[in-house]
Amino acid sequence: MKLPKYDNNKVTIIGCGRVGMSTAFALLLKNIPNELLLISRSAEKIKGEKMDLEHGLPFMSTAQVSSSTDYEDLRGSDVVIISAGSSQKPEDTRLNLTTNNKEIIKQIIPKIVKYAPEAIIIIISNPVDVLTYEAYHIANLPKGQIFGTGTTLDTSRFRFHLAEYLKVNPKSIHAYILGEHGDTSFPAVSNATVGGQSLLSMPEMTTEKVQTAYQKTREAAYKIITAKGATYYAIAVTTTELVEAILRDSGQIFPVSVPLHNYQGHSGVALSVPCVIGRGGVEQTIEIKLSWDEKQLLTKSVNTLKQYL
Repeated sequence: MKLPKYDNNKVTIIGCGRVGMSTAFALLLKNIPNELLLISRSAEKIKGEKMDLEHGLPFMSTAQVSSSTDYEDLRGSDVVIISAGSSQKPEDTRLNLTTNNKEIIKQIIPKIVKYAPEAIIIIISNPVDVLTYEAYHIANLPKGQIFGTGTTLDTSRFRFHLAEYLKVNPKSIHAYILGEHGDTSFPAVSNATVGGQSLLSMPEMTTEKVQTAYQKTREAAYKIITAKGATYYAIAVTTTELVEAILRDSGQIFPVSVPLHNYQGHSGVALSVPCVIGRGGVEQTIEIKLSWDEKQLLTKSVNTLKQYL
């Protein structure tokens, strides 16, 4: 579905902790929004964040930055990013955050629908797949208008680690991590390519190296959280790429979390599959061919997530 285009390119971020503010900074560095609104429960803190960003604007962006605790200021937003909620601790899986963050989504989504019913909603908060599905049912908005960042970051990590073996630019590697943004994610290797060749046909690549790259990808968040408390730079860049794809109506393909409607026979859950991103949000899901093993891994992701819906 194509939604109306606006000239204001207004982006709102709800939840201005480390992930939200890193995303705000990344958006301004790329000069993507004309207007950036920060919404937080703490009026004093968010004013400080606004001032800090504004003082760098002469060097990086012409955007107008504003802050608020009032959801009515959402009006006119083209994209709303939700990064509010409890963050993952070293001993947590993302699914451990379900109960608390579901309640936050239940409070936020009706306000977005009331004041910015045409905005594309991107969910970063974890567990992103569970929250995306919850938000989709609460909002009752057109298909594709709500999606989660999903395994876009996982895919970026995977390509980075593959590139270490292949000695090529990660942008030249077309390989996805699909399924849950979590412990049941999986690499779709059977259709992965590098320069038009099958990934596994490359002289530098073996099945063992692919699995090592995937294990590094899967363990990345845990290692970063143990080392520094949270992950926020890479997900901020990832989200910025998604926002740009929406506002520029680029039609790029990203593996984002969307409610499935008979995708590989699965429905009633949200998880990551390749999707075309444009002004309408998720404008198309791409049903790629999976091997028998990969189909079993997709089913495992589906069954795991359904336990938390």
